[in-house]
Amino acid sequence: MKKILVLGSTGSIGSNTLNIANNMPEDFKICGLQAHSNKDKLYELGAFYKCPTLLTKEKNSEEDFQRLIDESKPDIVVNGIAGAAGLLPSKIVLENGIDLALANKETIVMAGPLIKDLAKKNKARLLPVDSEHSAIFNLVERIGKENISKIVITASGGPFRTYTTDQLKNVTVQQALNHPTWKMGKKITIDSSTLANKGLEVIEAAFLFDVKADQIEVVVHPQSLIHSLVRTNDGMLYAQISDPDMKHPIYSALTWPENKKSYLEPFDLFEQNMTFYKPRFNDFPLLNYAFECVKFGGCYPIAFNAANEVAVHSFLNEKINYQNISRIVRSVLDYNWNTKIDSFETVFEADKKARKIASELV
Repeated sequence: MKKILVLGSTGSIGSNTLNIANNMPEDFKICGLQAHSNKDKLYELGAFYKCPTLLTKEKNSEEDFQRLIDESKPDIVVNGIAGAAGLLPSKIVLENGIDLALANKETIVMAGPLIKDLAKKNKARLLPVDSEHSAIFNLVERIGKENISKIVITASGGPFRTYTTDQLKNVTVQQALNHPTWKMGKKITIDSSTLANKGLEVIEAAFLFDVKADQIEVVVHPQSLIHSLVRTNDGMLYAQISDPDMKHPIYSALTWPENKKSYLEPFDLFEQNMTFYKPRFNDFPLLNYAFECVKFGGCYPIAFNAANEVAVHSFLNEKINYQNISRIVRSVLDYNWNTKIDSFETVFEADKKARKIASELV
């Protein structure tokens, strides 16, 4: 029986994690829950699972997260918190030597080397839950890092994959929130439409798997059936294929290193259609900026993430238009972010500075 603490329990990742636990009661037990602001749902879940809860809109300090860990005593923590707010709890989980199933990509984008060092120091497993990084993780573990020459990350292309350059000038919030494949929170849905989400995944992959920018490739795959691929030294491609359902990567992280039979429907290969396209870097420049951030290093990934969060929030509130999201990120990245990341304080300071600049640009 594995005890699970779920951070972001009322969101998409959290709901899917609870679904797995509900369907496999002999294997998993929910021991603690966190949500940001959905108080009624959080307390309803807390009563159902008879476990401690944390509402971070009211309590959001290091001491509050530590208290939740102390009270729930988890074997593994699923971090499904959205945005930069997920970094602090990831840090605390690993400091406690607890395995972390990580869906919060900002944790790695902002502080990848520090987070990996923490996991190693405290002998905790860092298990990716993003479907793309879960796929890469499993392929690397089975094939061997030394045998892989390139990582290929798939992208759905979002709702505007076929839009012309002129059409992109008049995109509305409602259009951007209408993702053709995945049902996700508002911020990540906008990021998927601009390919900023894929950019964050490029940065995350570079940190997680210790690869350079030229060892990462992005391919647009609208059906979202292949979640990522690796190319081996002999030129062959190996793919991880499953239905576009986040329960698969969550389940993989929860059961690692076992390959355990689940209640989920196995992938049916018949009558499936798979197509692949090159990304349009000119029309979706945020993906290109992310590759730049991998090359430049330092605090550039932090600035990319912070500026994008501010810009997306402003777009959702109709303060800026769609194309200004990438313009604001570009303007922030034009500052000097060469500072070496040697502490979490450096991370939080760079994040704060980038947000201030982005907010002024808005």
